[in-house]
Amino acid sequence: MTATSPSNYVYDQAVSRNVGWVTLSEQMRLRQAKVAIAGMGGVGGAHLLTLARLGIGRFHIADFDRFEVHNLNRQAAAFMSTLGLAKVDAAASMASDVNPEVETRGFEEGVTSENVDEFLRGVDIYVDGIDFFAIEARRMIFAACYERGIPAVTAAPLGMGVSLLYFKPGAMSFEQYFQLEGCSRQEQYARFIAGLSPAMLQRNYLVVPEAVDFQAQKGPSTVMACDLCAGVTGTAVLKLLLKRGEVRPAPWAMQFDAYRQKLSFTWRPFGNANPLQRLLLRLIRPRLGLG
Repeated sequence: MTATSPSNYVYDQAVSRNVGWVTLSEQMRLRQAKVAIAGMGGVGGAHLLTLARLGIGRFHIADFDRFEVHNLNRQAAAFMSTLGLAKVDAAASMASDVNPEVETRGFEEGVTSENVDEFLRGVDIYVDGIDFFAIEARRMIFAACYERGIPAVTAAPLGMGVSLLYFKPGAMSFEQYFQLEGCSRQEQYARFIAGLSPAMLQRNYLVVPEAVDFQAQKGPSTVMACDLCAGVTGTAVLKLLLKRGEVRPAPWAMQFDAYRQKLSFTWRPFGNANPLQRLLLRLIRPRLGLG
């Protein structure tokens, strides 16, 4: 095998196998696009590598964490060689190894109220990859995207599947859909789960229920789900950036479960205020110790 150095890199050759599914001019539009991704863990790192291979040329990435052993089962930039490294640095290095010309700006403190303006400055789309339990940060980022008219996508790794939500500028907002304002932390978790997964396709094959511990803020996750999230999100990003057909916005949600081999589209007008969602919340709350 012959090693290739960065000086041998030619963008057109590197992305040439994309052409056919996209045109040459569309590929150049992807090259000029800027995508913001918060979270470089399970799904975030996979998003970055997928979009870098797609040929996206510019990124803002954020994460305050470092890799640990328990990340090895699913996180794209987690290797024995990267344990202890900042996730932003390791992920950026992998993206550069795919495309030496990629422009990546890292936010090693994560996304905060102090830097959210800079994090979203000039971006074409926001891709959510932060931890499930980071409710406050997620609400802040999605609100900032909505205020700035930035399309925002989140894909949740659920069991061995994925659930996709797209928040379109001017349509239903993250807060309008999830209805989190004024709720306790545990109730916010319940509403986030219900909104992410109205079809709950993953619920029947959780074989160790006690592995889900909301008090300790941890739960099981698989690499298959993370990879599915990256594929579904990458496709949505491509369609949105190139204006190539419809991506159904919230209150639509799409869930695909590879384990059960099922696909579900749900439509929940008023989000978690929808009567069907209220029934779902009655099932979820006892699992979180809520009445």
